[in-house]
Amino acid sequence: MRALIFETPDKPIIVDKPMPEIADTEVLVKTRAVGICHSDYELLAGRYIIPISYPVTPGHEWAGEIVEVGRQVRDYRVGDRVVGECVVRTPERLHHFGFSMDGADREYFGVNPEWLHKLPEGIDDKRASLIEPFTCGFYAVLRSGGTNASETVVVSGGGTIGLVSAAAAIGMGARVIVVDPLKSRRDVALKLGAAEVVDASEDPISRVKELTQGNGADLVIEASGHDASLANVFEFARQDGRVSMVGINIGRKIPVELGKIQMRNLVVKGCIGSPGVWPAAIRFLERTGIDLSPIQTHSFALENAVEAFELGKDAKKAIKITLTSGGN
Repeated sequence: MRALIFETPDKPIIVDKPMPEIADTEVLVKTRAVGICHSDYELLAGRYIIPISYPVTPGHEWAGEIVEVGRQVRDYRVGDRVVGECVVRTPERLHHFGFSMDGADREYFGVNPEWLHKLPEGIDDKRASLIEPFTCGFYAVLRSGGTNASETVVVSGGGTIGLVSAAAAIGMGARVIVVDPLKSRRDVALKLGAAEVVDASEDPISRVKELTQGNGADLVIEASGHDASLANVFEFARQDGRVSMVGINIGRKIPVELGKIQMRNLVVKGCIGSPGVWPAAIRFLERTGIDLSPIQTHSFALENAVEAFELGKDAKKAIKITLTSGGN
């Protein structure tokens, strides 16, 4: 079978590997679609938020079909369409699938069924590969109390996590404003149902204040991790507002007016991953019918993954690149 491997930092290659053999407690999954995440580039560059080693197969935003079931598995059958969580526990340790253990950028892989969730019929394989990032955005909104139709939510950063966070807030009924410097991302935000978009390169603080009658947002989701976004995030919030910090900033220090937290009596919460929300997030997507597909700007066959990763380095050219296998 074909697989993508990060052989060493900055060295992605496609290789032929033998078909995996599964234990009696595992299922064998045929990969259908896998999204490329910004975190995959962190892994490719030789850094991540937990210890990693090489070689490793990336791929944690995936959808697939079960093609073999171990003898001790009871809740899954051949033909079940599934997605899987990223942060998983083995008897030995806590793992990040596709980082500290091999992921889904390969044609087949064995997996513990406890990490899986069945897909509703109404969500196709390609869109299902967005469920993992969606759960992160869904969690980012819930982590700070959720939202509703009475509120305005500002999402700072229009990459994948920002856009799925916006989609979650839109699905909950909020008025959503997305702030990003790239027109392509702002256009996708509008397709998802954002009420307004703001060019981050043109005095976004004043524009957000204008759009909120001088008050600021009830909830601000910082989904970029970039210095400029982090410097502005507390300025976007209203008095007694809430801030959810989901964008990742590793190893950098930037000047931020932390006194704004006290001056505005803000509730600020950090979040990472999506603990405990997967079943609810999948039901949410199914029942709201939110179409996340505008986020998926490019598709490549798995065997062309190296080319796909090269394209994805330029945020101006692509938002979400999806690798497909098995006829997708």
